[in-house]
Amino acid sequence: MSAHQPEQRPDAEPIIEWTEEGVPHRARWRSEAGMPPPRRVVIADDRTDADTAYRLACEGTALLWRGDFQNARQLLQAMARRVERKPRRAQRQAKAKPAPATPAEAFHLHRQAQAQRARTLGMLLLPFESDHTVPLRRAPDVREACTEAYGPGDQPYVASMRELLGLIGAHEWRKKGVPVPALGDRIHPWYGVFSPVRGEYVDLVGQAPLPAALARESLAFDIGTGTGVLAAMLARRGIARVVATDQDPRALGCAADNIARLGLTGQVEIVQADLFPSGRAPLVVCNPPWVPARANAPIEHAIYDPDSRMLRGFLAGLAAHLTDDGEGWLILSDLAEHLGLRPRETLLGMIDAARLQVLGRIDIKPRHPRAADADDPLHAARAAETTSLWRLAPKAAAQPG
Repeated sequence: MSAHQPEQRPDAEPIIEWTEEGVPHRARWRSEAGMPPPRRVVIADDRTDADTAYRLACEGTALLWRGDFQNARQLLQAMARRVERKPRRAQRQAKAKPAPATPAEAFHLHRQAQAQRARTLGMLLLPFESDHTVPLRRAPDVREACTEAYGPGDQPYVASMRELLGLIGAHEWRKKGVPVPALGDRIHPWYGVFSPVRGEYVDLVGQAPLPAALARESLAFDIGTGTGVLAAMLARRGIARVVATDQDPRALGCAADNIARLGLTGQVEIVQADLFPSGRAPLVVCNPPWVPARANAPIEHAIYDPDSRMLRGFLAGLAAHLTDDGEGWLILSDLAEHLGLRPRETLLGMIDAARLQVLGRIDIKPRHPRAADADDPLHAARAAETTSLWRLAPKAAAQPG
């Protein structure tokens, strides 16, 4: 086995380099998580044991697999068990350290651990042919899953096995769909587009009283539509025209696909925009990322939003995009408050600075399993979490409700 330093070329396609049987090799590097090409690469196969693989991965050395595909999958599982089972020395050091002083500190330590785990397990690499075929024994046909995430193949490349398994899982979700009880139907999420697995926020949009202003003009905006699930919910509630926006090409394609599957193309228009479309509407809905923190990978941008950029942008621009006596619906979890990342006073200050007033609020408790998992590092915050639909209006037009 031998290591090689990859060539670093600014503004160029990422390249991974390695030496195999004394011959230098190079290939395109793919990482939807945005990880750079590993700086050290060795060849591994069915003779490579889990302890060796885990040690090399922890040291920052990637393993390019040349053995049986299913053996590589088992090796990754064994490496994951070693990540969870910390060495005794690390356990003693952890016990010697004081417990996190604040929920925010516990959150940041948890995120660091998640990032480190992803880096370590991302060190088991697979080769791909130009048509997305994996040229290994017992490898499944992953061409469709890879095409959905990467687009049509044009040249051989290398990617991590962990990422491939994520692509395969996303492909299955896209095929089967995710049941959304409030919608009475299924939503088919695409890879990289946040799936509506937490249905309580859809329930809120299905239950909130519609603004009276919709009687004069049956129009709503759905800001940051993602899969299109909230736009579909608004259309199913009888709103004649819904304009759904997003700036991510995958989300736009995913939303259009779901709206077509649901037979709502005549009611819902999908528009590429950073936040608002042009014009005003009696109802403007937004479900922004809930946690003001840096995403570890591009795929996490639907959950983490540094400095609450989307939340601030929605609130700041809402009044200018509402008709007289219209309403803005902000769907937001208070998890960030329980984690000490954004106090309630900060949110209320944003609303006030945007010259908005709260007409009312509808709350719902989360139903996801982690809320009841006492072993979750963030259990206290998750157990206390509430998701709310804030009914907002410009101060001048606000009426009690």
